[in-house]
Amino acid sequence: MNESASASARAPGPLDDTAQRDYSAKLRLFNAFAEPELRAIIAQLELEPGMHVLDAGCGSGEALHWLLEAVQPGGRVLGVDLAAAHVAAARRRRDPDIEVRQGDLLDAALPAAGFDLVWCVNTLNHLRDPGAGLERLASVARPGGHIVLGQSSFLPDMYFAWDARLERLTNEAVRRYYRERYRLCERDLAGVRSLLGLMRRARLAQVRARTVVIERYAPLRPADRAYLLEAIFRGTWGDRLRGYLAAEDHAELARLCDPQSDCFALERPDFHFIQTFTVTSGEARS
Repeated sequence: MNESASASARAPGPLDDTAQRDYSAKLRLFNAFAEPELRAIIAQLELEPGMHVLDAGCGSGEALHWLLEAVQPGGRVLGVDLAAAHVAAARRRRDPDIEVRQGDLLDAALPAAGFDLVWCVNTLNHLRDPGAGLERLASVARPGGHIVLGQSSFLPDMYFAWDARLERLTNEAVRRYYRERYRLCERDLAGVRSLLGLMRRARLAQVRARTVVIERYAPLRPADRAYLLEAIFRGTWGDRLRGYLAAEDHAELARLCDPQSDCFALERPDFHFIQTFTVTSGEARS
């Protein structure tokens, strides 16, 4: 690798991802929350015993085990992630048929045409050049092998079924926060919506897309409550939105997000949450 390429590989992604960044706790919460839908998607991939699978951007590693179940006996799964903390989390559940490596997807030493399935969820939006990332993934799929991309929230999530105005303002505030924190423009944030176009430009065959609705309502499972409270109400919103909402709107949001409040959203009998998860798939050409 030449010096400029090496420097590029070390540069943070558009969301400031580096090998030192750690949001494994949030990843674990999401995987526990969305496990029913993610497992159903994997079950519909028609995987067979003995297949080799790559999880590109494996995060905290829960999907590694779901994928392995689908290719046993005889199958193997390789997970790759940039963050050292994510790799450490994924390695805690040991299995001889699962290998986890730390590395940049664009630089990782992966066998050409070595995988029957490449699974990549909520990852391409972390790359400065998603097209190059997809080309890389296509190069390691065997001819006829599948590349599956998943991405959360193509459509705005619904949190407050009873207050569409506050919900809209909160979603807009989050987008403003991310634009300013990561020095992004609206087009950067919308780029993730073009997974289908990326696949077509990568000249994959049999390109398809479908969107799954993740729907939760009161009473919530513990995993649903934990994800919404910790990853969204506290981790995504919290005090960081104070400067992006009118004072009275932020105060109302804070009351809805506070488990000690008598109007805590997750304990309302009319709580009804909807999030979308979009899956695009294609086949590597020979």
